[in-house]
Amino acid sequence: MLNKVKKYINDHRLLEADKRYLVALSGGADSVCLLLVLKQLGYQIEAVHCNFLLRGDESHRDEVFAHSLCEAFSIPFHVIHFDTRTYAQLHKISIEMAARDLRYQYFENLRRDILADGICVAHHQDDSVETILMNLLRGTGIHGLSGIKPRNGYILRPLLCVSRKEIEAWLDERHQTYVTDSTNLEADVVRNKLRLNIIPQLHNITPSAVSNILDTAQHISEATAVYDHYMQEALNRLVDSNSIAICDLLQEPSPESLLHQWLSQYGFPSALIQSIWNSVAISQSGAEWYSATHQLTISRGKLIVEPKQAERPTLRIPETGVYIYDDNTKIRLSTKEGANIIPTPTIACLDAEKVKFPVILRPVAKGDRFTPYGMKGSKLISDYLTDRHLSVFEKRRTLVLCQSDGTILWLAGYRPDAHFCVTSSTHSTLIITLEIQE
Repeated sequence: MLNKVKKYINDHRLLEADKRYLVALSGGADSVCLLLVLKQLGYQIEAVHCNFLLRGDESHRDEVFAHSLCEAFSIPFHVIHFDTRTYAQLHKISIEMAARDLRYQYFENLRRDILADGICVAHHQDDSVETILMNLLRGTGIHGLSGIKPRNGYILRPLLCVSRKEIEAWLDERHQTYVTDSTNLEADVVRNKLRLNIIPQLHNITPSAVSNILDTAQHISEATAVYDHYMQEALNRLVDSNSIAICDLLQEPSPESLLHQWLSQYGFPSALIQSIWNSVAISQSGAEWYSATHQLTISRGKLIVEPKQAERPTLRIPETGVYIYDDNTKIRLSTKEGANIIPTPTIACLDAEKVKFPVILRPVAKGDRFTPYGMKGSKLISDYLTDRHLSVFEKRRTLVLCQSDGTILWLAGYRPDAHFCVTSSTHSTLIITLEIQE
C-alpha cells in the first residue's frame, strides 16, 4: 500500500517532502488511511475536521475520534463547526451541496492561513467509478467519463490508485479503528444507491467491472487530452475577440462540440447551448441568450458573447463641468469662444447658444430620432446604428445626450444633430467629451 501510494504521488507530482499539506479527516476508513499513509511516508501534514452538526451524537463522536487519532500520532488538528441546515436554506441548495461548499471554502481559507501547499482528500478508485456512473446517468460529455483527477487546483487525491477494499484491508492489518457514517449505509441518494446496489451487481456480472471501468476512464482521459488540444487550436483560429463567424464554425468537423467548448467557459449550461446550436444551424439573427454572467446573440452571421450589461442610468447635467456617468464613463462639458470643430468621434462641438441646460445623458430609447450631421432628413437612431452594423448589445451600450424635452443633441461617439452643430455664425462652442475607460 505505502509503495503503491508513494509511486502514484511521484508519478503525478502531487506532494513534495519539504512542503506542508492539510488532510481532510472525517474519521472514516478512507480519510484515516490517507492520514496515516502520508504520516508514514514522511510528509508534513495537519488534519482538518468539519463537523456539520447534522447527525447529533454521531457527529460529536466523529469529532472526538478524529481529535484523539491526531493526538495519538502527534498530528496538528483543526476543527470547525457549521450550521449546515441554515446555510442550505439561505442559499436554497441541498444539504449535500451546502456541506460541500462549506467544507471546501473552509479548507481553502485554512490552507492560505497556515501557508499549506495543498489539501489532500481521500477519494479512491471506487469513488472515481461512482462519479463516472453518476455522470453517465445524468448525461455528460467526454470529460465526465474520465473519472476523478488526481489534482484539481490545490485539491490533491493521493489514494486514487487504491480501492476501498485495499484501504479497509490495510487498516485491519494494523488493527486501526475508524468510524462509520450511518448515512452512507442508506440507499437514499444517487451515490449511495450506486455504491450499495448497482456496483455490487456489476461485480456479480463481471468481477473485474470496477477495474475495467477505470481502464476505460484512463483511455478516455488520454483521448480527452487530444480532444482538448484540437478544441483549443480550433478556437484560437475561430474566435475573433468576443465573436465567432457562423460560416467558419460550420466548416469545422464538429461545430456543435466547439460551440459547447467555447460557451461552457462563460457559464452557459449544456441544455441552453443545445438551444443555441439549433438557432445557429438556421442562423437565427437577433436571438439572445443569457448565462449567470454573460450574454450571447447572433448578429450579421456572427455569434457574439460578452459580460452581462448592468442597467445603464440616466444622468442629469445642470451646467458645464465634469460628471461621472458610471464606473467606466464620464462626460466633460466646457465652452470656448468662437466656432470650433474637433474631428473626433468621442467629442461633439455644438453651438452653445442653441443648447439649453439641463441636458441629459442616457441610453438610446425606442423611437429616438435625430438629424445626423451631414445627412438630409431625420432618422431613427436604431436604424442609424443598424446601418453601422452594430450588434444588439452594442446598441444598448450607446448613449445619447439630449435636452430636457427629449430633443437629441448628440448620438455619443457617432454624430451630433445637425440642428445644433457649429456654423460660421457660432459665437461660442460647447465642447462635449465622452471619456470611456475600457
